[in-house]
Amino acid sequence: MKPTEKRTRLAEFALLFAAIIWGVNSPVIKLGLQYAPPQPYNITRLLLASLLSLVLLALSGKYRRMARADFWALFRISLIGFFVFQYFFIEGIQRTTAGNAAFMLCLMPVSVLLLNKLYGLEKMTRAILIGISCSVVGIVLIVIGAGREISLAGSHLLGSVFLVISQAGYAYYTVFSRELLARYSTYQITAFLLLMTSALLLVVSAPDMLRVDWVALPAAAWGSILYSGLLALFLCNFLWIWATGIIGTSRTAIFNNISPVFAVIAGYFMLGETFGLLQIAGAVLVFYGVHVTRHRKQFGFRKSSEK
Repeated sequence: MKPTEKRTRLAEFALLFAAIIWGVNSPVIKLGLQYAPPQPYNITRLLLASLLSLVLLALSGKYRRMARADFWALFRISLIGFFVFQYFFIEGIQRTTAGNAAFMLCLMPVSVLLLNKLYGLEKMTRAILIGISCSVVGIVLIVIGAGREISLAGSHLLGSVFLVISQAGYAYYTVFSRELLARYSTYQITAFLLLMTSALLLVVSAPDMLRVDWVALPAAAWGSILYSGLLALFLCNFLWIWATGIIGTSRTAIFNNISPVFAVIAGYFMLGETFGLLQIAGAVLVFYGVHVTRHRKQFGFRKSSEK
């Protein structure tokens, strides 16, 4: 196996691992939000992730002084991308159904494709289009199979709009953070991104933070914050940024749609939720979509080079 193929395989395994962590993160967040308000919970896990990322950046020895233009580019990625994702994700899931949330967030790979097309960053291949289409249909089957409502009536409309904004922010962060990997390490980009996003969230959620009795929070709440902050936020976003530099943003983005599969599995074991034939069919379609993008030659698709 060639070195490039080994790196590609490693990046795909890393993304699969991240998808598992993010899938389990959904019921973990639900647990944490039973004890803490949404934004204080969100900023606490972000601060933990920022602290760890700064420690690892220092230990890695890969800090490099950032050019002013790159600093402001990363701030823009944080503001328009990761901050928008974090803020509107937490606000959105409070206002709509789990079915709406799963469907709206599965559109993220589509947004990545559109941004790449708009800015001419990566070529849009038939394999990627088919792979993403399969994964979106798979998520719809999973949502229907779980008996979860997809609705735009009443308050669900606002929650769905927030989630659409959220996934667009994540797509923006995915696409444009890759450009900085040519000049700075994944350690540095992850640390600065998390730190900037934490600072932005503190500005909008500081009053709510002061109203929380943190000492009174039970162990379950802190366990949720630790899992979500250290694994789902820090480790998985580190792997996500690193993988975009290896296999490109479009192929990375489709792994986003594997997370609901593991969310359903985690919900089955942790929350007693259903897992039936429609969900199994949806999961098969999601993994088939990933398979198509990984083995484009096998399906008769010409492999396009990515910038």
